[in-house]
Amino acid sequence: MTTSTGFDVRKIGGRIGAEVLGVTLSDDLDPALVSDINSSLLEHKALIFRDQHLDDAAQLRFASLFGELTTAHPTVPSVEGQPSILPVDAEEGIRANHWHTDVTFVRTPPKVSTLRGIVVPPYGGTTLIANAGAAYQDLPQPLRELADKLWAVHTNDYDYAAPRNEKAAEHRKRFVSRKYRTAHPVVRVHPESGERGLFIGGFAQSFLGLGPSESRDLLRIFQSYVIRPENIVRIAWSPGDVVVFDNRITQHYAPDDYGDLPRLLHRVTVAGDAPVGVDGERSYVLEGDEAGHYTPAAA
Repeated sequence: MTTSTGFDVRKIGGRIGAEVLGVTLSDDLDPALVSDINSSLLEHKALIFRDQHLDDAAQLRFASLFGELTTAHPTVPSVEGQPSILPVDAEEGIRANHWHTDVTFVRTPPKVSTLRGIVVPPYGGTTLIANAGAAYQDLPQPLRELADKLWAVHTNDYDYAAPRNEKAAEHRKRFVSRKYRTAHPVVRVHPESGERGLFIGGFAQSFLGLGPSESRDLLRIFQSYVIRPENIVRIAWSPGDVVVFDNRITQHYAPDDYGDLPRLLHRVTVAGDAPVGVDGERSYVLEGDEAGHYTPAAA
C-alpha cells in the first residue's frame, strides 16, 4: 500500500506487522508524513524501518515525533549521558525472554516503544511482537465479557527465576530497587483507535478479587490467546534497523536463542497515559508512587 505522502507499507504478518519503505528517519519528516506513519502504526501495531543506521540523537528525534519521551526506565540506568535511552544489552543479563508489555507496573506505561539494532547476532536474537487487540477479538463471548470486568495487578517485584550469573543478579536487584504495584483493566480501550485489547503480559501477576490459583489459571487462558501464532510477527534484525510498536495494544518477547553472542539494541519510549477500561475507569497505584520521574505526561 502506498500512503498519501508517498511511502510504501508492506504487511509482513497476517494480523500484525508491516515494513515501511521510502522513508529516511534521519531526515526532517514533514508533519503529514508523521501523521501517515502514526496511522500505519495504529493499523499494523508494529512497523519496521530497514537499514536506517541512526545514531542516538536521531533515534531520540524520531521517537519524539510520537510525543514526549520518558526517561529510560523507572529503575534501570540509561546509556551514559543519554537519560532517555535504555541499553538492551545481552552482556548485562538483560534478556527479556518472556512475554511482556513495556513497564506496565507503573500507572502510565509508555505509549510507543522504539528499538534500534546496533549489534545483532548472526543467528537468533529475533523479536516477537503480538497483537493484543486480535487476541481480545478471538476470545469466546463469555471470556470476553469476563475480561471486560477484570482488573489485574502488575508489579516489577515477583518470583523471578533464579539469576543465572552475577550480572543478572545485579540487574534484578536494580530492577526491583523501587517497588511498584498497579491495578490496570484487563481490557484496555485504545485512546486513539478505540480498539479493545488484552492488557496483561509478564508483569500482570494476579486479578483483583481473585486468589493466586484462580489468577494463574485465568492469566494462562487469556495469555494463550495473545500468543497464538496467527497473532504474532517475528522480526529478524539487521544492524541499523528500527522497530516501532504500539505499547498500548501489543506484547513482545526476545527469545534467548543466540548463546553467548553479543546483542545490543537501544530503546527509547514515548510517554503514555493511564489505561482506561471499558467502564471508563483509569488505572491506579496500589504500591509505590506515580513514577513521575519516569513518565512526564502522567494523566
